[in-house]
Amino acid sequence: MARGKLRIYLGAAPGVGKTYAMLSEAHRRVERGTDAVVAFVEHHGRPRTEVMLHGLEQIQRRELDYRGTRFTEMDVDAVLARKPAVALVDELAHTNVPGSRHEKRWQDIEVLLEAGIHVISTVNIQHLESLGDVVESITGVRQRETVPDEVVRRADQIELVDMSPQAIRRRMAHGNIYQSDKVDAALSNYFRPGNLTALRELALLWVADRVDEYLQEYRAEHSIRSTWQARERIVVGLTGGPEGRTLIRRAARMAAKGSGSEVLAVYIARSDGLTSASPKELAVQRTLVEDLGGTFHHVIGDDIPSALLEFARGVNATQIVLGSSRRKTWQYVFGPGVGATVARDSGPDLDVHIVTHEEVAKGRGLPVTRGARLGRARIIAGWLVGVAGPALLSLLLTGIENGPGLANDVLLFLFLTVVAALLGGRLPALASAAVGSLLLNFYFTPPTHTLTVSDPKNIVAIVIFFAVAVSVASVVDLAARRTHQAARLRAESEILSFLAGSVLRGETTLTALLERVRETFGMDTVALLERSSDIDPWTCAGRVGGPNGSRPLLRPEDADVDMPVGDHMALALTGRVLPAEDRRVLAAFAAQAAVVLDRQRLVGEAERARELAEGNRIRTALLAAVSHDLRTPLASIKASVTSLRSDDVAWTPEDEAELLAGIEAGADRLDHLVGNLLDMSRLQTGTVTPLIREIDLDEVVPMALGGVPEESVTLDIPEELPMVAVDPGLLERSVANLVENAVKYSPDGEGVLVAASALGDRVELRIADRGPGVPDSAKDRIFEPFQRYGDAPRGAGVGLGLAVARGFAEAMGGTLAAEDTPGGGMTMVLTLRAAAGRTPVRPDLPAQATT
Repeated sequence: MARGKLRIYLGAAPGVGKTYAMLSEAHRRVERGTDAVVAFVEHHGRPRTEVMLHGLEQIQRRELDYRGTRFTEMDVDAVLARKPAVALVDELAHTNVPGSRHEKRWQDIEVLLEAGIHVISTVNIQHLESLGDVVESITGVRQRETVPDEVVRRADQIELVDMSPQAIRRRMAHGNIYQSDKVDAALSNYFRPGNLTALRELALLWVADRVDEYLQEYRAEHSIRSTWQARERIVVGLTGGPEGRTLIRRAARMAAKGSGSEVLAVYIARSDGLTSASPKELAVQRTLVEDLGGTFHHVIGDDIPSALLEFARGVNATQIVLGSSRRKTWQYVFGPGVGATVARDSGPDLDVHIVTHEEVAKGRGLPVTRGARLGRARIIAGWLVGVAGPALLSLLLTGIENGPGLANDVLLFLFLTVVAALLGGRLPALASAAVGSLLLNFYFTPPTHTLTVSDPKNIVAIVIFFAVAVSVASVVDLAARRTHQAARLRAESEILSFLAGSVLRGETTLTALLERVRETFGMDTVALLERSSDIDPWTCAGRVGGPNGSRPLLRPEDADVDMPVGDHMALALTGRVLPAEDRRVLAAFAAQAAVVLDRQRLVGEAERARELAEGNRIRTALLAAVSHDLRTPLASIKASVTSLRSDDVAWTPEDEAELLAGIEAGADRLDHLVGNLLDMSRLQTGTVTPLIREIDLDEVVPMALGGVPEESVTLDIPEELPMVAVDPGLLERSVANLVENAVKYSPDGEGVLVAASALGDRVELRIADRGPGVPDSAKDRIFEPFQRYGDAPRGAGVGLGLAVARGFAEAMGGTLAAEDTPGGGMTMVLTLRAAAGRTPVRPDLPAQATT
């Protein structure tokens, strides 16, 4: 029996209409005569979705009892018995009620697919398991119900259901998603424009990656090596020269002309030593391409054109951007160059763009090579010219009747010796001189075809030829060595100069520096190891590179190369063994790595010192505040007491009651101010030790409202809320400060709403007022100590209420943030941890928001 096919409608956010789209597809199939049934669809009370169920056959759900509540789930056995051609199963990520056939609904769907039933299902992007942490960081909601990405990736069809954030919020405001009493909370929480935009981007990127996977699988199955231009991917070949910036900007402009285009900058370094490019210029170009939205890649390859084409085809690139050659005209005798070679070998599937720039034909500069060592290709070429060249030349000259003469023969053989020296160095040149001398003697010096020489003049000519050849070879080889050494030293000095300057300016982090080491030497892994003493184990202070499964670097002895830094620190590298001449530069990198690590630690200590200075500043501000704000209630109390003790006035009972009330109010105000000051002092000194226990919000919040008029606050705390893990005392003080602040700024006749709701494993307490509100730029500043927003009078307090509330919230593991109240005003959102021992009951809004 053939396996059924799975089609998934992937929603970018709740309420975009994925269930509606699924039902619309079912109606189209039924009209075409397909046997389609509704195995399980949840309309969530949305009338437009509910109407779409009319006219479709629905299979009776299975009823289950769990903890005294009756639930309904999809009846898998009934669907299998009915055996339709197509089954509609909503909410792929749903967790079944205990007692069901499987734990997850996607497992039920697997059974249907194995039975040959085609399934159409739905899921939202936030329910994909790999995106759980990302979605939580964006929305603040942890999705309890998730589905493995692989289940969705295996689907035969994935259709994205998308809608702009503004359209979703309009649908929400019109009541098409939630009931009217849930709209304000949803719009100000989960359905914020930023949240919806981020979820939409996640969905688009995930689907785009899945399309790429389909394309790559198809190309692999059909052994397609040519590039398919489904999406413009532009590869920029960099040499590390100054023209790289022009190439990157040109590629970015090309990518901007097409939606979804990508820019991939690649630098290809040889595997035989230090990179030939300026590290400073490469760092600038890496930053530039990343700022323009592209990616930077570092590839090792000795044949640059082949490595560049292999990289381009590996990423399914459609275009390659290269710069016009910087070589001078005479340098083309050594080959056509990278640009011409890539253009010749690219084939019809890759477009190669040669971009002109200011450095054209100005010379490539001296390459950085490894001391006196030449590349393998040049050494082989030198030996071929030095050994095979004289033999071929002898063949050519002997075929010429009455040849050019012995003098010219000697000059031709001497030319080959010079070429061998230029290409391969001293040894190929010496071999060329020896072989050339023998061939001159055997073929061109009378008597020919013997090694004897009859004329003494010819003996002198051969000896002089050999001496000149050896001298020229030595001079040419020495000049080449000195040139290469000078180029290498220049490169080293440039590396060290840029390195020292960037470290001294504080522009390089430890990770960036280690990455620079890895790229410079072409290594796999670089780690900075340290230990406190000779008997302590090594610890890793920083590490870059190293694929999964690579051997760990636990000590310097495990590395291919290690460079000690002092007595208790070492720079360890894996990938290959470096020659001795590279260790001088590596030692400089290691010393700078130690400097960077020390500077990072000093920055941490400076931050702690800054915190101490901030504490001193707050204490100074405290003294300034005490001089006025504490004296005001004291003056009021003293005046009232003095009046009561005066014998000159006969106070009526009403007057005495009024004076006593003033004394009580001043004492309460004084107690509140002193309490906030003491609380702030405890927070600043880090002496707040919360005693966390599980408690219901409705036991604490009402106690915090004692300091405000009863009619000024509306309380809405559902009984089904989970318990919270908090310090009751700290929570009461936080809520009291927040409510007092909200009442203070609320206009007359407008009450303050204190409402609570459960969101995942957290509980939110929202204190909303209808006051003037606070602009976004000031929302964080109002939580700083001794801050009053706007024209609050001096007698309104010392500006510690919100600072204390946030400090206590964070001490209990919660958060406190300010948001705009829909319709005007400000809402304080106090987020607390739900107790672990009691499973939260999901209210309607969060349950719908996560499906």
